[in-house]
This record gives sequence, C-alpha cells and structure tokens, in this order.
Amino acid sequence: MGKGSNVQKKKQAQERNAANKGKTDEERKAARDKSLKDAEAFKCKICLQTFMANARPPLLYEHVVAKHAGLDPVACFDSLADFDPNDPKGLNKPAATESGPPKPKPKSKKEADLDLLLDAGLKKK
Repeated sequence: MGKGSNVQKKKQAQERNAANKGKTDEERKAARDKSLKDAEAFKCKICLQTFMANARPPLLYEHVVAKHAGLDPVACFDSLADFDPNDPKGLNKPAATESGPPKPKPKSKKEADLDLLLDAGLKKK
C-alpha cells in the first residue's frame, strides 16, 4: 500500500507546524499592554503629552523649555529633579563615594609570580 494521499500528508504537515504559528492571544495582549505602558512612561503633568520610556532627560527638559517656559522643570516631570541643563550628560556630576577606603588593585599574575620568586631568594634581572 502507499503512504497516503497528498491530502493526508498536507494535514499532517499542518498539524506539525501548528505550534510554530506565532504568538497566542494572551501573548499578543501582554505585548500590547507593555507597549502601551512604555509609550506613556513619561507624561507631562501640565499638558499631558506622553513620551516613550527611552526618552532622556535632555529631551524632557527641552519640552519644558519649549512648551512651558518659565515653569520649574520638576512641575512637569519628577525625573528632572536632579537634571542639570548645563551638563545634560552628567559628566561633571561628582562620582558616588563608596564606604571605606579605596580597595587596592589586584596584582597581575606576572607581578604575583615575580614577588613569589623574590621571596624565595631569586634575583630580579
């Protein structure tokens, strides 16, 4: 006997490939909700304009200056509380200090081996 008709083969292939169809309805809904949430990550408190989650503070500050001149930037966006318009990238901001003294840099393996040799009494060239 044969291996079946082409119709049967086609149905079997469709069943095998059904798992690869894509996202389910729940996955689509979750992705849509996430995109809507990201689209409204920053919202101006005055004019209610929304900005994407990847909007940087300089862009938000530019919005405040252009649309709401004379107002405090924090009145529009809480995230602009520490923003310095003269230093938009934060290059002049003091580095965060760690508690305690600075840790010594670990010695490279070559230096450590050399120290061991010197401790053993061999001379350095």
